[in-house]
Amino acid sequence: MSIDALILDLGNVLAFHDNVKLFAEMARTFGTTPEAMKERLDGGLWERVNRGQLPGDSLRVELVQRLGRDIGPKDWFELWNCHFTINEPMVSMVQFLVGQLKLVLLSNTHDQHIAYVRPKLPVLEQFDALVFSCDVGLMKPEKAIYEKALAAAGTAPWKTAFFDDVKSYAIAATQVGVHGRVFTTVEQFQEDLAKLGFKAK
Repeated sequence: MSIDALILDLGNVLAFHDNVKLFAEMARTFGTTPEAMKERLDGGLWERVNRGQLPGDSLRVELVQRLGRDIGPKDWFELWNCHFTINEPMVSMVQFLVGQLKLVLLSNTHDQHIAYVRPKLPVLEQFDALVFSCDVGLMKPEKAIYEKALAAAGTAPWKTAFFDDVKSYAIAATQVGVHGRVFTTVEQFQEDLAKLGFKAK
């Protein structure tokens, strides 16, 4: 049985994100260490970011207040997005799939990340739906966010595949009956599609 729909993660699938670089650059700006910067974000802040509870410039304002170092909105936007690079081979592959499968994006992310990455990924405008954690207030691996993505695809779960670079998120997709797969390379992605019975035109 072939699949009819594909749900894709954004980070490290369509766009690489180098968190080591992000924490290093943020630490330099705020006068702390990368480890301390990571702890700041991991200590509940990251979840608030992904759930849309610190939209727009409010994350910058909160960090400035917490860490006592000022940074303007424009410089912050560049800093907050400094770790992204586009996975061009995967983007080309997905562009090839447009019109052959329903395409849905499912990402834990912040609205300023979307604002930065979306113009660099015009293929997203050809997706059937974009499900962002910051818009829906839900996060992977919560069951409800997979249900939203599946509903957006409008296909049966057993006819739908989900690819994420995080193994636990891929596994969690199976709780709604979707074929969860770990994304590693474009070549492996193509092999997995073939194993799922999809034959590209």
